Amino acid sequence: MSELLQQVHDREWFYTFELPDGSTTSTYHGGELDAIHTTRWRMLEHTLEGVYPDGYAGLTALDLAAHQGWFASRLAQAGLRNVTCVDQRESHIQDSRLISQVLGLDKIRFVHSDIFDLDLGELGTFDVVLMLGLLYHLENPVGALRLARALCSDVFVIETQVVPGMSGMVDFGSYRFVRPLKGAFGLIDELDETHAPEAGATGICLVPSLEALTWLLHKVGFRDVEVLHPPADAYEQLLYGKRVMVVARV
Repeated sequence: MSELLQQVHDREWFYTFELPDGSTTSTYHGGELDAIHTTRWRMLEHTLEGVYPDGYAGLTALDLAAHQGWFASRLAQAGLRNVTCVDQRESHIQDSRLISQVLGLDKIRFVHSDIFDLDLGELGTFDVVLMLGLLYHLENPVGALRLARALCSDVFVIETQVVPGMSGMVDFGSYRFVRPLKGAFGLIDELDETHAPEAGATGICLVPSLEALTWLLHKVGFRDVEVLHPPADAYEQLLYGKRVMVVARV
């Protein structure tokens, strides 16, 4: 264990993990982003407690773009039967595997893959599917939501940045065919940042408005779509609606 702990301390992390010896991981942002993760976790935990009041013992979860496994480890520690981490970066999978070993979590498995390359038949479905901090880095957000629906058998929780919405009627090919806008997407350029560990793979990002996100969740097959209310001391972007966390049921 001491050798594994030393490996953890020899690295810089995106997340602050509490380690068995009472120490914590050092982050490359000096803890400035911890509030994003802790707010997400508090909102997620509150949601799952409401959906599963009898506990999590029989549940399975999938974390899409799990990064270094912070949320997966929290779910495993909360008592879920097993948790699967998916991430496209091999370094993230290595970090997630290392931290799970140090924390003594044997309920987590790891899949190194772009989400669009996943073998859905092999993976199966999961009671809980997470997509936290991923959607706004993708050039195919609609496909990502369809994928989440295919993998989810009960609860889907998504957290994403959102852009201002648009509403109104538009001519769709002719003034005789008028259609209402169901939301909007903002186009964000990450083309010079694809090397960064928190950036998307292609650099072309389509960020939804809240209206677009909730409409799409219904249209890809979810029901009971609910925008979660952040706590009063939430991370500022969640508190002021620049990011949102949404839960949807199958």
